[in-house]
Amino acid sequence: MSLLRAKIQDVFNEPGCEKNRGKDAKARKVGCSRPLTPGAAAGGCAFDGAKIVLQPITDVAHLVHGPLACEGNSWDNRGAASSGPTLWRTSFTTDLTELDVVMGQGERKLFKGIREIKEAYGPPAIFVYPTCVTALIGDDIEAVCQRAAEKFGLAVVPVNAPGFAGSKNLGNKLAGEALLDHVIGTAEPDDPGPYDINILGEFNLSGEFWLVKPLLDRLGIRVRACIPGDARYFDIACAHRARAAMVVCSTALINLARKMDERWGIPFFEGSFYGITDTSDALRNIAELLVKQGADPEILGRTEVLISEEEAIAWKKLAAYRPRLAGKRVLLNTGGVKSWSVVHALMEIGIEIVGTSVKKSTVEDKERIKQILKDDNHIFEQMAARELYAMLSEHKADILLSGGRTQFVALKAKTPWLDINQERQHPYAGYDGMVELVRQIDLAIQNPIWCQVREPAPWDCQPAVGEELPRTKSENVTLHAVQEFSGTTAADFGEC
Repeated sequence: MSLLRAKIQDVFNEPGCEKNRGKDAKARKVGCSRPLTPGAAAGGCAFDGAKIVLQPITDVAHLVHGPLACEGNSWDNRGAASSGPTLWRTSFTTDLTELDVVMGQGERKLFKGIREIKEAYGPPAIFVYPTCVTALIGDDIEAVCQRAAEKFGLAVVPVNAPGFAGSKNLGNKLAGEALLDHVIGTAEPDDPGPYDINILGEFNLSGEFWLVKPLLDRLGIRVRACIPGDARYFDIACAHRARAAMVVCSTALINLARKMDERWGIPFFEGSFYGITDTSDALRNIAELLVKQGADPEILGRTEVLISEEEAIAWKKLAAYRPRLAGKRVLLNTGGVKSWSVVHALMEIGIEIVGTSVKKSTVEDKERIKQILKDDNHIFEQMAARELYAMLSEHKADILLSGGRTQFVALKAKTPWLDINQERQHPYAGYDGMVELVRQIDLAIQNPIWCQVREPAPWDCQPAVGEELPRTKSENVTLHAVQEFSGTTAADFGEC
């Protein structure tokens, strides 16, 4: 527990965070995460956050050491996609019961579970996640993992992030610490090159990174490790040989990027692949960082040629949607990097942003939003469901872009809704992803169902006593057909 406490304080003292640098020493130790309230939903615990960051490593076995419900509540909670191995889709848990806790069988059961996974699947590594129960009863996860690694000849990585340690965001950072302590730098690549980069905080949701990687391939840039989206254990182990890095989600893995820069001299920048301009800027920044690290400057010219070609294609595709979406009002109820990157992307095609949430955004994210919107009135820290419903029911927005938890608020307000969080079914990154995002927004807004659901229900239009109920167009057509039919005889039909 003392080791965990020291690790948490080290994560809170984050020099890479501009907000944290401005605090005094005492305030810095408290950290940025809000304390959890027992019995209240806090948007995920530290265990959940660690699992989110590490589970997309596809060829690794993820073993949860704790009661069965912990694994059941966290399995497959992201829409990450894999281009190969499927082991990460298999749930492994020690399934501790009350008897195991009372009899002190936790460590023995964990060792047995590691052995069974090794014999049945033979993965390159096993990640072990302690939970609240096993941390409280004092199971020595570090010792068990070390002994199992020596016994079975594979990497067994302890991810020391039990749920009670803090919020989901803290768990994200503790997962990065686990990679630094036990994975990155443990292997050497056969062919390091001057064009190798790391992408940090990219989860490959719905295969989004697969829309970006071909662009990098065309420039001759190799992604040494994408952490964690569609990652392989060996690639992450060799990530220390990359020449530059891009951080997509700084709230999750800024500590990983900073410490890799300190240990191995890998410079990084924070960017986004959402939107045409941001994608182009990200490609330019990657090329410039590589040149500073010794790559041939000719890559800068090739990057500009690629950007010019791809932007022309994207804008040509978007031209058809501009007149249909010009002046449409969008409300974003999301956070993090999407709080500013999606805003910028939508404004590029003439869509008006009536509001964006910054609940999970960093200070840098908020500053970017202010620079883009030029108005603080469109930024809200948190919007209650009642306020969100009032805004939508008063038709102050034409569509809501959010996660699945607020979709029913939009449906109750009879307003179009589009999922842009981890549960989404369509990739929105890169040039092609931007076209797909605009297409989905257009489909949602122009769907004829909204005209129908906004009409008053028949039982809300009852006539006064003695007044005839007005007929709809379809009822008039049916009545006319009945009247024509009533003037016929059996002879008109001939023989049956």
